[in-house]
Amino acid sequence: MLTIDGSQGEGGGQILRSSLALSLVTGKPFRIHSIRSRRRRPGLMRQHLTAVQAAASVGAAEVEGDHPGSLQLSFAPKTIHPGHYHFSVGTAGSCTLVLQTVLPALCLAAGASNIVLEGGTHNPFAPPFDFIARAFLPLVTRMGPKVTAILKNPGFYPAGGGRFVVHIEPASCFKPIDLRHRGDLLAYRACATVARLPRHIAEREIRTIGNMLGWGDEHLCIEEIAESQGPGNILSIEVASENITEIFTGFGERKVTAEKVARQAGRQVMEYLAAGVPVGPHLADQLLLPMALAGGGSVRTMAPTLHTTTNIEVIKTFLGIKIVTEQLERNVWEIRMLSQPQSMQ
Repeated sequence: MLTIDGSQGEGGGQILRSSLALSLVTGKPFRIHSIRSRRRRPGLMRQHLTAVQAAASVGAAEVEGDHPGSLQLSFAPKTIHPGHYHFSVGTAGSCTLVLQTVLPALCLAAGASNIVLEGGTHNPFAPPFDFIARAFLPLVTRMGPKVTAILKNPGFYPAGGGRFVVHIEPASCFKPIDLRHRGDLLAYRACATVARLPRHIAEREIRTIGNMLGWGDEHLCIEEIAESQGPGNILSIEVASENITEIFTGFGERKVTAEKVARQAGRQVMEYLAAGVPVGPHLADQLLLPMALAGGGSVRTMAPTLHTTTNIEVIKTFLGIKIVTEQLERNVWEIRMLSQPQSMQ
């Protein structure tokens, strides 16, 4: 049984989720200790428990330590079962992270799957639904499996109440992907969304982005959501190029002006465009696991985050694959997978 240190590197819940995902695919049991031990509220929280329970359902796994606040957990999967699943976080905890946990295994399963996920869909501490649906999943589909996601209700932090549906047509394997060149810029758009909040918040965000990036009204939009469990505001900026679509996000917060939210998101876009790379730092992190399972592929991105370097170490533990991270220019890095992973059991 593999032993994983949950406090290594970034020390967050991603270590647990990646371990669960890789355990399902490889059939390797593991024990993890010191789960989120350096966080203000250490141990398993509701969204982490939901991820564990989801993985256990998909892999018919034997689990010990799956209770609130637990600092250690053992997980031993058996056989992957495709089918119909319904996973609910029950809070504003991210349900996109629950999807992240079970997606690789279901992409390689023996049949199609449908998943209903409920909880937070637009959470400042996790990939928002828009990023998953329009940036990440199209690349997963390019690698073999066909995965689509449809948002039914948004769930903003802290109220939650979101819901989306995912359909997965599996493939026999992930195919390597080459994302070293962005290609020509094809389209770009910024959309500010408000739910149960004044429209002027979205108007100020859009005005700030338009001035900052020099975008005209045809590239800017506002969306008002009438039905939402709680108030929320998100600014989503989409940059579509020949070889990839990237999504950058700003989240409205109490005591943070709309202008500041927009400026923070706008700076992400400006840094990405200036770097000339196809893959932003958060998308690079999301792509690591399917690329490692493909046993090859390359991405060019910006400076890897601590989240990314930690994820690389967890992947190496399960797969024994060589992952090279090389700086090519001041803000241009390349991540390469260099060997074949072990096959799914």
